[in-house]
Amino acid sequence: MNNSFQITDKIGTQGVLPLFYHGELAVCIALTDALYRAGIRVIEFTNRGPAAMDNFKALIDYRDHHWAGLLLGIGTIKTAQQAIDFSAANADFLVSPAYLPSIAETAGYLGKLWIPGCMTPSEIAAAEQSGARVIKLFPGNLLGPEFVKAIRELFPDISFMPTGGVTPVAENLQQWFSSGVFAVGMGSQLISKSLLQQRDYSRIEVDTANLLQMVQAIRNPENKPAV
Repeated sequence: MNNSFQITDKIGTQGVLPLFYHGELAVCIALTDALYRAGIRVIEFTNRGPAAMDNFKALIDYRDHHWAGLLLGIGTIKTAQQAIDFSAANADFLVSPAYLPSIAETAGYLGKLWIPGCMTPSEIAAAEQSGARVIKLFPGNLLGPEFVKAIRELFPDISFMPTGGVTPVAENLQQWFSSGVFAVGMGSQLISKSLLQQRDYSRIEVDTANLLQMVQAIRNPENKPAV
């Protein structure tokens, strides 16, 4: 059983949290398998369609037989009942697009790591007081790295993760990590609709492996191989 601190540490170590939703189970499994082969061990499956619950349960079952060490969280949780239902489906953690006190209370009762989305210092402070220790900065493209720099010292105990607008480009990643984030969330910028339409899982695997290497090089420049 992973506790909140272990999950947070695993997200931070990975540095990138891939997130996706797809209505076809076969695509969900193939995509998750590609991410896993690339080295990903924490994924956010988003609750953004009618097949979300069924596909998530199937992914959990498949995980238990094929993907050792993989954590599967559920995103786009907007009600306490959704938090309860997906926790019952063995979600390892919960992610929301906004700070909602009812979900904070429910997640605390369930003993689940909950990552709320926040956009203002007031929302971050409220989330922190409710027990949140990881905050999704959303939408990241509107906030930008300068926002993180401006608030970082105000919330020394919070781990920030921007989602939306983060790109798999060294310059963009450098700006975010230099600002003080502990990880970045990435959806369509990594797993594009075109690649999914083409079922190009090999390309997704290569792109993800390259992204992980890029993040580690940015965060640990002393370990970067000499050219």
